[in-house]
Amino acid sequence: MTITRPTDLGAALDRLDGTGARPRAGGTDLTACLAAGVVEPAPVVDLTGVEDLRGVAWAADGSARVGALTRIAELSGDPLLADAYPALALTAAALATPQVRGTATVGGNLLQRNRCWYLRNPAFDCFQTGGDSCPARSGDHLYGVVVDQGPCAAPHPSSLAVALLAHGASVRVAGGRERDLPVASLYDGTDPTRDHVLDSREVLVSVALPAPAPGERAAYLRATGRSRAEWPLVEVAVRLVCGDDGTGPVSSASVAVGGVARTPLLLPGVAEALVGAVPGTAPDENVDVALAALADLCDPLPATGYKVDLLSATVRAGVERALGTPAA
Repeated sequence: MTITRPTDLGAALDRLDGTGARPRAGGTDLTACLAAGVVEPAPVVDLTGVEDLRGVAWAADGSARVGALTRIAELSGDPLLADAYPALALTAAALATPQVRGTATVGGNLLQRNRCWYLRNPAFDCFQTGGDSCPARSGDHLYGVVVDQGPCAAPHPSSLAVALLAHGASVRVAGGRERDLPVASLYDGTDPTRDHVLDSREVLVSVALPAPAPGERAAYLRATGRSRAEWPLVEVAVRLVCGDDGTGPVSSASVAVGGVARTPLLLPGVAEALVGAVPGTAPDENVDVALAALADLCDPLPATGYKVDLLSATVRAGVERALGTPAA
């Protein structure tokens, strides 16, 4: 397996174009996929020397652009980012372990392969390894989807995508042609063969975050089997705009969830129900109705029915945390 180390994006794209090479950023997912036999050894284009893909750049209007090679630990440790985009900083701080956060990158987290144990076991064939079925559907799918978007039953694993969706972010992609995509368009849950829409010639360059509104409040919450170093069963990022100082009634909201579908999802019904809510109080009956309606969104597999109630409970807890609802 050969490794090349370009120092500019153009050279990196040249080495990826039609060569069968794979890009590597932090390498946390690629190394695991190679060890598990998910991918065959192939030439690697190491992107760590492309400095233009690193760091956070702020625009005059208060918006930010985060390079794809920025380490996840940098997101959680940047006080400016934490102030402007609290849901993103909170999510980054909750990921994995300190060692992984210090190695893994923003781009790698967004583009990682799903965690299905059938995909990562070479004894099985699935849609993503050239097979024609999803063995998880007839096998052990305890951690699978509860919102059924298509043939593959594995939830998308990117927590950062959930937070970025709540913040209304987009991504810039280079290779072939440069293009900007909303984070939601980075994923296509109906295609069982892929975890994202980029092709082999393309590289995720950066993430663009719109300028935050005055008075934003946010929360991130995950339900897990253990408190540390665990993939979430369900996760939620909530962003509220509450007047100019964060204490007024909610004027707009966004609520995004992960762990439940092939893609991260926005919950517009819950977001709309939050308009008018007052920080420091409990969610009203409109929110209760919207949370109850989440069951209609779900089409659980035989072993994922527990996620229907878990989704509603996790979203409620995230909403209460964002509002600062006093403990009962």
